[in-house]
Amino acid sequence: MTPVCPFVKASRPDDGSPRKPGECPIKHGAEHEGGGKAKKESGGESATVSPKCPFGYDSQTFKLGPLSCMICQALLFDCSKCVPCSHVYCKVCISRFKDCPLCGADVEKIEADTDLQSVVDRFIDGHARIKRSHVDMDKEGEAGENKKVIYEDVSLERGAFLVQQAMRAFRAQNVESAKSRLSLCAEDIRGRIETVGNTSELCSQLGAVLGMLGDCCRAVGDAGSAVTYFEESVEFLSKLAAADLEITHTHSVSLNKIGDLKYYDGDLEAARSYYMRSLNVRRDAIKHHPSVSSQTLDVAVSLAKVADADRSIGNEDAALDRFHEAIKLLESLTLKPEEAGLEQRRLSVLEFLNNQLAEKQSD
Repeated sequence: MTPVCPFVKASRPDDGSPRKPGECPIKHGAEHEGGGKAKKESGGESATVSPKCPFGYDSQTFKLGPLSCMICQALLFDCSKCVPCSHVYCKVCISRFKDCPLCGADVEKIEADTDLQSVVDRFIDGHARIKRSHVDMDKEGEAGENKKVIYEDVSLERGAFLVQQAMRAFRAQNVESAKSRLSLCAEDIRGRIETVGNTSELCSQLGAVLGMLGDCCRAVGDAGSAVTYFEESVEFLSKLAAADLEITHTHSVSLNKIGDLKYYDGDLEAARSYYMRSLNVRRDAIKHHPSVSSQTLDVAVSLAKVADADRSIGNEDAALDRFHEAIKLLESLTLKPEEAGLEQRRLSVLEFLNNQLAEKQSD
């Protein structure tokens, strides 16, 4: 699963766009200014107060709250209580331990804590759904003129919050928890799409979340469901302009992941077809960003995948042509000092390509 939250338009290392890392685009109406300070609107007659979760959970920063599992550090899922110490964790998480990670007591058995799970589920369902009506500042005892304060809907943060929790759970191998959170997030986005239509922002977010759901299914060996999610991700991402680096990257990666699943399933023609589609997406992207090094690397990787599929099918000449094309791209690639992190990837792909040619020469 990609570590980039689809609700955060963070720039890639070689992206020259002016977006700030961590900036969340789920904002309707006025922009937020930090710290919960009131911000005057253009007319100067009202102010806006940023939303805050009463439990202290925040979609932009790391937080362990009272409803978190101390093992996976995500919200509790399938709450289970240790006997006799009564500490509570996700069932999948605590099942890996014989002693309680918090107190060290022997875990004699694990019991479901349905009451606490119900609280967690209600919290997730209502998280950030609090809406407050406009109130007069004087009524809250604040000095100043008669101005209305607009308390924004905290649900603006819900998508990023759910993805944050899903990513934590996935990293801790609590895949069912991750799937549950991502499914809720996808449901929210679909609801927004039904209301406002297929905007680029919503399609981008839904495409990324569906790709994450595909990763979850692939992690547990459910290839069929993984392909379904990846294909749906591709459907939404293909509606967007190729000029956005992150969208293009996510789109091509989803196509490659479908190709990988088809390849491992023995359907080489289908695998080659998906690899080729990914290559075409990346070739189009490099036209928009010819000086972006990561795009060149992506094209080389796609060439290698198509070539490998060609060789497996028996198209040896086509495979060799693509191996040579990929090598030429990587050998001519000049990285800037600030792109040093890409050098290891370039060398790794180049080594693979040279090994493929060496294997042919040794036959």
